[in-house]
Amino acid sequence: MLDVHRLRIFRAVVAAGSINEAAAALGYTPSAISQHLTALQKETGLALVEKDGRGIRPTSVGLTVADEAAQVLERLAELESLVNDLRLGRVGRLSVSYFASAGAAWIPPIIAAITREYPRLRVDLRLVELVHDASGDPDVEIYVEGAASTTLRGYDVEQLLTEPYVVVLPDDHPLAGQEHVELVALRDERWVDNDVSRGPCRQTILDACSVVGFSPGFHIETHDYPTAISFVAAGVGITVLPLLGAATLPAGVVSRPLINPTPMRTISVRTRQAVRGNPAVQRITELLRDRVASPVAA
Repeated sequence: MLDVHRLRIFRAVVAAGSINEAAAALGYTPSAISQHLTALQKETGLALVEKDGRGIRPTSVGLTVADEAAQVLERLAELESLVNDLRLGRVGRLSVSYFASAGAAWIPPIIAAITREYPRLRVDLRLVELVHDASGDPDVEIYVEGAASTTLRGYDVEQLLTEPYVVVLPDDHPLAGQEHVELVALRDERWVDNDVSRGPCRQTILDACSVVGFSPGFHIETHDYPTAISFVAAGVGITVLPLLGAATLPAGVVSRPLINPTPMRTISVRTRQAVRGNPAVQRITELLRDRVASPVAA
C-alpha cells in the first residue's frame, strides 16, 4: 500500500521543482526528503525521479504518478473535510420523531433554526402517530411518557414538561363562565374524541374520568386536536386535551382548567446515545428546552 505522506512529499518536490525548495516549504531537511523519495520508489517499484545535473527531475512515469497523486490527495482532502463536518454535525442525516401537538407548537421554529445553522444537514421528520415498525428508531424523539412503542434502551432521556389538561367548549356554554371546571361536571356532555392513536394521552383522560365514576361519552371521533376544536366551535360538543394542544383557539371557543382531578401528562425527549456528542443533536435539545421555558418565544 502506498504511503500517502510520501505521495504528498513527492508531489511537493514535483511542484517546487527541486528537493531543496520542497524541503524549505515543508519544513524538512533535504536529506529527509531524499529518504522519503527513495522509500516511495521502493514501494512503487518505479523510477520516479532521475538525476539532472546537480539536482533531480521527475521521470515521465514520475510525472504520471504525480498527476494522479494530485487527484488522490485532493479527494483525500475532501474526505477529511467531510469527516470533520460529520464530526461537527454540519452534514449527514438525523431522524427526529414527534407527536402532533408538539410538532405544531415546537418543531417548525426548531427545524428552521437547525436548517439555518446546519444547511448541509438533512433532517428526516416523522410524526409518531404515523410511524410504522419499518421506519426504525429515531435519533431524537419527543414523546409522551407511557407510550408503549417508545424503547428507551440505548437512549438518553430528559423530561421536558409536565402539563395539565383543559376542557375546550363553546364560549356560550354554561361552564364557560367558570374559572375552573370540575371533571365530573363533564359527565353528561357530548365528547369529541381527538386521539387517533388511542395512546397514553387518551388513556390519561379515561383514567381521570374513571376516578370520579364515569366514562366519557364520545359522540364524534376525530384524529387530531385542531379538528376536534373545530367541532367544538361548530357546537357539536366539548373536547378535553393537554394545554399544549389548546395553545391557539379559534373564535367562539374557550379553554378552562380541569380540577378534581386534573389530568396530567409528561413530555420527554429521548436521544440516541450513539449521537449524543453530535452538535446538531445537542442544539436540537437546547432549542427544545428554550421552547418549553418560553412557549411564546419567536
